[in-house]
Amino acid sequence: MKSGKAGAAMTAPIDDYLPQNGNRGYRVSRYELDLGYRVSSNRLSGKATITAVTTAVQPRYALDLAQSLSVSKVLVNGAKPGKYTHARGKLTVTPARPIPAGGVLSIVVHYGGSPKPVRGQWGEVGWEELTDGALVASQPNGAASWFPCDDHPSSKASYRISITTDSPYHAVANGGLITRTTKASQTTWVYEQAEPMASYLATVQIGPYRAHRIDDKRGGVKVPMTAVLPPRLRRRFDHDFGRQPQMMAEFERCFGPYPFPGYTVVVTDDELEIPIEAQGLSIFGANHCDGQRGAERLIAHELAHQWFGNSLTVRQWRDIWLHEGFACYAEWIWSQAAGGPTADQQARAARANLARSPQDIVVGDPGAASMFDDRVYKRGALTLHALRLRLGEESFFAMLRDWTARHRHGTVTAEDFADHAGHYSNGPLRDLWDGWLYRAALPDLPQHGLGAVGT
Repeated sequence: MKSGKAGAAMTAPIDDYLPQNGNRGYRVSRYELDLGYRVSSNRLSGKATITAVTTAVQPRYALDLAQSLSVSKVLVNGAKPGKYTHARGKLTVTPARPIPAGGVLSIVVHYGGSPKPVRGQWGEVGWEELTDGALVASQPNGAASWFPCDDHPSSKASYRISITTDSPYHAVANGGLITRTTKASQTTWVYEQAEPMASYLATVQIGPYRAHRIDDKRGGVKVPMTAVLPPRLRRRFDHDFGRQPQMMAEFERCFGPYPFPGYTVVVTDDELEIPIEAQGLSIFGANHCDGQRGAERLIAHELAHQWFGNSLTVRQWRDIWLHEGFACYAEWIWSQAAGGPTADQQARAARANLARSPQDIVVGDPGAASMFDDRVYKRGALTLHALRLRLGEESFFAMLRDWTARHRHGTVTAEDFADHAGHYSNGPLRDLWDGWLYRAALPDLPQHGLGAVGT
């Protein structure tokens, strides 16, 4: 019976929302990706070195890797494995000799092909061709479209990403640019991402871009901010994204220190339906530079994800409101700081809109098909506003700053947040969580909020 239970535990899904993703028996500490990419033919060649520690003795270990990429060679701890197979999105390796629990597991994978997005119930995610370049937008399970990985948000590691591509193109990845070397007609860009990162947040952006530093005309923000975009969009960008330094200052005041060494915004030459967050970066389309600051709400949303989603990452996808509810609430915070409708006004308008929508989602566990539903975003934000009204201004923001500090670069759950917030409350919060997160019916907001919320 015990062996049967153990076997079931080893095969049980890590996350019911993405039962095919994630792998057991090891914990990755580092990825080193050496990539070559031809824009004209959409050909990717890669060597991935994955360093991990085993958590259990297993006959074999698996990585997530899309079938659009072919594996040509695998090494395990420096030697040829006893066997490897690549089928149904899993690269499975059998070491020549058993590895004890707590032992080093180093897997080197040589692979290549024409990368394409992973298709699922949320559309296509992962590596995507642009008109002249490529982008990566992997949430929630697209990382395997371009490198072998343990593709689950609870698995965070450091990264070194090297990209060699044709010299006219600018290549961007997570972290700081360590070296840039040009030989003949190709340039190699090497980036180091030291802070732990979930695989879906790893990214590569390639295009006819130029980079420039964003000047902090306001002063007081120490975070280096960079823009990478086609030269034709520079004038509109300077206007539309011009208040990012003030936005950064407001979010640092509310959420605590920015969690990474720098922040980069990439604007593609193509239009994009929605912006995309990655660790230390946000990616927008040319349509988000309209000259009217029409995307400023989205600019705030993506910046806020650096705290909520990228530094603090959910352990299970059912808690996605901890990403999207916070980012949506940051939009309302910025609206108020920028002289627009207050957070309280925004919250009450959102609540009125939700009241006219079907009330058939439980935000605390919306189900895989609905986890990107806008109602999860808005009601998650309303949960935070209800908590703000309950705790009061000073306690609410002290609680948020403590939350981001305690769990910096870690993984979190809704239960963690409820327990944390409880320490800042004079009474139980169970009714608040039950009403906003775990029941489909929409609760009421208190009629009279704190004065500071609405001013």
